[in-house]
Amino acid sequence: MTLHFLLSHDPIPDVTPVFAPGEGAEVRFLGTVRGLEDGRPITGIDYSAYLPMAEKMLAELIEHGTRDYGPHSVFIQHRLGFVAAEEPSILIRVRSKHSAESFDLCRWYLKEVKTRVPIWKRPVFADL
Repeated sequence: MTLHFLLSHDPIPDVTPVFAPGEGAEVRFLGTVRGLEDGRPITGIDYSAYLPMAEKMLAELIEHGTRDYGPHSVFIQHRLGFVAAEEPSILIRVRSKHSAESFDLCRWYLKEVKTRVPIWKRPVFADL
């Protein structure tokens, strides 16, 4: 079982790692910055995080997921700094034996990252 996360200013690469033995399904969520925020055009979003706490919470989140939801692998990457509109800002990849598990876990990880991990966003409005 592989447990990983990455908070980085680097772009999110479009790669698919080789499946491990026993993995039969992968669900990947790729979230991109929309060109509108609150109905106003934006050039992008500036993401910031309190890294020690964010990394600790991501590690705890993954530990909680694997403890409570059984064997799976997960990789979470969230961009930091300025991310232009239409560029990916978050990737969550979940692998497990079966597709239904992977879909459910991916949705759970996304909800938890958005509500618990101290990553903040500041939209950069195009009209300023």
